[in-house]
Amino acid sequence: MSFKSRCLTVFRSNSYSVYSQMKWCKAIAPWCRFIRAKSDDNGKDLSSLIQPLPFKPVETTSDDIRIGEELTGHLKKDNLLKLLNQFYKRKEVKLLAAERGLDNRLFHQAYLSFRRFCVESEVLPTDLHIIFSDILQDAGHVDDLLPYFLLHAREIFPHLDCMEDLRKISDLRLPANWYPEARAIQRKIIFHAGPTNSGKTYHALERFMNAKSGVYCGPLKLLANEVFYKANNAGTLCDLVTGEERRYADADERPSNHVACTVEMTNMANPYEMGIIDEIQMMKDPQRGWAWTRALLGMCANEVHVCGEASAIEQVKELMLDTGDEVEVRKYKRLTKLCYEDKALGSVDNIKPGDCMVCFSKNDIYSLSRQIEKRGKEVAVIYGGLPPATKLAQAAKFNDPENPCKIMVATDAIGMGLNLSIQRIIFYSLVKPVMNEKGEKEIDTISTSQALQIGGRAGRYGTVYQNGYVTTYNKEDLAMLKDIVSRPIDTIEQAGLHPTAEQIELFAYHLPKATLSNLIDIFITISQVDNDKYFMCNMDDFKFLADMIEHVPLSLRARYVFCCSPISKRHPFVCTMFIKFTRQFSRNEPLTFDWVCRQIGWPFTPPETISDLVHLEGVFDVLDLYLWLSYRFQDMFPDTQHVRDMQTELDQVIQHGVFNITKLLKNSETSISSGVQDNEDDFEIKQRNWRSKRGLNREFENGGSRDEVMNKFDEGQSSRPVWNESQKKNSLSERFHRAQMQKGSIQDGVNEQRTDKAVRSGNLTQRLMKQGLLTPEMLSQLEKEWATKLKTSSKHDDD
Repeated sequence: MSFKSRCLTVFRSNSYSVYSQMKWCKAIAPWCRFIRAKSDDNGKDLSSLIQPLPFKPVETTSDDIRIGEELTGHLKKDNLLKLLNQFYKRKEVKLLAAERGLDNRLFHQAYLSFRRFCVESEVLPTDLHIIFSDILQDAGHVDDLLPYFLLHAREIFPHLDCMEDLRKISDLRLPANWYPEARAIQRKIIFHAGPTNSGKTYHALERFMNAKSGVYCGPLKLLANEVFYKANNAGTLCDLVTGEERRYADADERPSNHVACTVEMTNMANPYEMGIIDEIQMMKDPQRGWAWTRALLGMCANEVHVCGEASAIEQVKELMLDTGDEVEVRKYKRLTKLCYEDKALGSVDNIKPGDCMVCFSKNDIYSLSRQIEKRGKEVAVIYGGLPPATKLAQAAKFNDPENPCKIMVATDAIGMGLNLSIQRIIFYSLVKPVMNEKGEKEIDTISTSQALQIGGRAGRYGTVYQNGYVTTYNKEDLAMLKDIVSRPIDTIEQAGLHPTAEQIELFAYHLPKATLSNLIDIFITISQVDNDKYFMCNMDDFKFLADMIEHVPLSLRARYVFCCSPISKRHPFVCTMFIKFTRQFSRNEPLTFDWVCRQIGWPFTPPETISDLVHLEGVFDVLDLYLWLSYRFQDMFPDTQHVRDMQTELDQVIQHGVFNITKLLKNSETSISSGVQDNEDDFEIKQRNWRSKRGLNREFENGGSRDEVMNKFDEGQSSRPVWNESQKKNSLSERFHRAQMQKGSIQDGVNEQRTDKAVRSGNLTQRLMKQGLLTPEMLSQLEKEWATKLKTSSKHDDD
């Protein structure tokens, strides 16, 4: 029905007074009644999130017939403005508008749009024109404008017509009903509760190995990999599924009955005899808690074994009341002794084999590593930003009885996922950055749960260090640590939830003009959650990525998937590559191996400074992102194996850098003291210089004369080679080894450069060196020739 017809239906269908008409309007539109939006954790309400759609004034042509003017005469704009201002000031109008979802903010926006429509339109709808004329002639009341105003408001605020639908879509009060397959069977929940090193996961895995089919859901790729290898080595065929990788136990890639996966990748549709959900206490995590809640409620298995802290027992029982599943609790005690020492370390000089220093800052890790190695002791380093294989390599070095490295410096990344032979945990600090409920970072003292999780890594059953010890570095922290671990662990009272892609798509259907970030805000604001059991996970990282790629034309489903990408928003290079990936994808151009190589500047030399190492860690994350997307858009990310090979070699480069971390620290300090700033731009320049030099050397190796090579280089023709499919895999290894060899020659050149700074300080010399046109060997030869020329010239002058 058109705008005119609806207005005429409202007004011409009865002869009641205007106030009766207003009551009638209320009666015929209960479906659009608006309940004031609740405020979310950030203090936003629904009206602050809704943006009005643009509404253009009516324009006419010479052929249009102005029926309203012919019937009642021309309306002056000034008179219209006076009537509209009177309408706006009416309290009764605002009250009736509020009942239809227009709070003060929305009412004001709707009024501005309605006023613009009435004043700027060249011709008004006939019925609206007649109403204005009647009011001006005292044959009507300004309240008669309300139905027209409400119809206009629904045009610019489409959510007013579908609020009930939106509320139903965002009703999260009964998440157990989302999983009909799990509700169709009678499950038994077996809770293995105990501290670190108590054997709780071991017993669950024993059942996993002997079951006809099973799924293991872990918090980390490292843990999923560990179960994958352990199961297959024990003769139980088990596949691996993570966000970035699919690995089959069967050579013909037939799915096995057992699967080890990260918790986010759990398949809720596949039936299993038993399943394991590890570290169940993480359902309280502000960002990832939804994945544990989903696995607990939706896993389609006859037996569901959950492992974790005893603090989650009551919450699991509470959630299982909604599912009707039986809960059995098995409690375990620590297998070895753990002692909290009465004396702090005090100094790095007091460190001994088997010690692990735990820091909550990369800078602390760098500083401590340098101090310890100055004392002639080798250090293993582990922190969250390192690739998984590098962490495993550092752990293997530390655990190896034959390796002289017996000291570790690490972050709380050692809290789970790594088997380490640690005798003593030393807390360098007891404060760490944490994320609050609003997604903001704060510095806070570590929790009892975190202290026990990390401290519990000291001493491990079946290793050289059976008994464990825990202390602090600073004397003043020791009493605080003992107080923290003596407190009872806070009982978990809520589990995380998260909107699904299907729910957001339904929202977009009703609100087609809203951005993805705006849809998320609206969803969270009007969603209904059982606050006694659940909370809405923080989605700031999701919205950050959504805002970043809002300008890129993508379908809603593709945009949602991209925004779920597991990347760090703190790394500029990673974010830049994320945008490049989305742009290439939006152009429907496959992201090939060669395209990726050009973007990241492969191959890389081993890092020379800490900033180089950090950059390479970012490149590794970019390759992880490629692999993650390749399993969701296989046709657009086709070169998965080549990228994986590249990532493996990059891992070796990073391992080389971590092994020489003290040397990198020294180089970084030298760069800073000499006024050179190590940043990503400098790193890119160094890589381009190295690749330019590599191009020249390749031309010389191919037999080109010096003049030909230089001409080619100046014309930009000495570019990187393009490999065909059969050459790519072999060329990766060749390029990596060439990079290592070139690294050595470049380092030799750097050492030669330091012998005579005066000669090399000229701008021309620096430019030639940066462009790769002048090598250290060539410069050395020029110096010798110049010195000889000076001696000869001096001798002639004497004569």
